[in-house]
Amino acid sequence: MSNTSAEATGRRKEAVCRARIKVGSGSFSINGDEPIQYLKRQVLVDLSQLPMEVTETMGKLDITCSVNGGGLSGQAGAIALALSRGLIMIDPDLRPKLKAGGFLTRDAREVERKKYGQPKARKKFQFSKR
Repeated sequence: MSNTSAEATGRRKEAVCRARIKVGSGSFSINGDEPIQYLKRQVLVDLSQLPMEVTETMGKLDITCSVNGGGLSGQAGAIALALSRGLIMIDPDLRPKLKAGGFLTRDAREVERKKYGQPKARKKFQFSKR
């Protein structure tokens, strides 16, 4: 590991995460809480920690995440992207593993806007011929 600390940003939907990563004992907090307490579902915790599992750095880094905006699913995706970017800053040799896993690509999908004269973005009101 070349650097001992890094700070990175990740985004997903409306969520933004600022992650501070430093070499340490393996603590992980999201907005001051444990990941399972904050994200509520184990699936989301696993999604947010996937970059560390792939690079086998679980338990070697202290991670503090500050997340706001969006819902829990978007926040978990934002955390994963921020962790991936931060891991590369700490150790550039991890880039091929993260790139192969698709962790460095920002998921650009956003919610489509609601159109007037319709109940939702694509749903239409029931059509009546007579």
